[in-house]
Amino acid sequence: MHKRRVVSAASLAVIGFALSACNGDDGESAAKESPAASASASASAPASSEPSSESPTDDSGNGGEAPAGDVTAPGTKLKTGDRAVLPFRYTSDKKGTIAITVTAIEKGAESDMAAFGDKAKGMAPYFIKMKVENVGGTDLSYASLKLDGVLNGGAGTGVILMGDIPGKCDRETAPRDFTTKGATYETCSLAATKTTPVTGAEYDEGDTYSDNPVVWTN
Repeated sequence: MHKRRVVSAASLAVIGFALSACNGDDGESAAKESPAASASASASAPASSEPSSESPTDDSGNGGEAPAGDVTAPGTKLKTGDRAVLPFRYTSDKKGTIAITVTAIEKGAESDMAAFGDKAKGMAPYFIKMKVENVGGTDLSYASLKLDGVLNGGAGTGVILMGDIPGKCDRETAPRDFTTKGATYETCSLAATKTTPVTGAEYDEGDTYSDNPVVWTN
């Protein structure tokens, strides 16, 4: 797995951090690097106020763009606009099968990163936009997921962003009625880099996909 710097925006909508830091009395945004990325970082061990998505470890399927009912195999390479059917677990009692269609990977402006503080200076944000469908018909209401950015050439960005950019990249949770087969919603994952452009997105949740993710590229 790639080492990643962690940058959070405490004033933004998502406050389930991979950091121990939170905004102080003055309401300023917090941003810290993880110990794995910098020896001078002061962030503590990851903690989160909301569960992260996990995938069961025993699912497999066909490669390519999979029709509903077929699980997309680990390591499948897709293009933006393609649909992947994937096992999904949000909590111990919320699990099922979803389909993700990455609809766009768009570059934002460096100024969009202002809320993340000084350690985000020089970073260009990328907005990974997607449509999520409930394929299995199980109760996945209020679940959320995140795709990671992939640099041109296939490497990870090395940065984890906890938050969103309102109006440009809003990380949405599944609606209350995301409980039936065919239900859909749209969301966005935020990625950033100071170097090589982000040209892809990957689903790497759970043991099955962590070492061999499904990847979409432009």
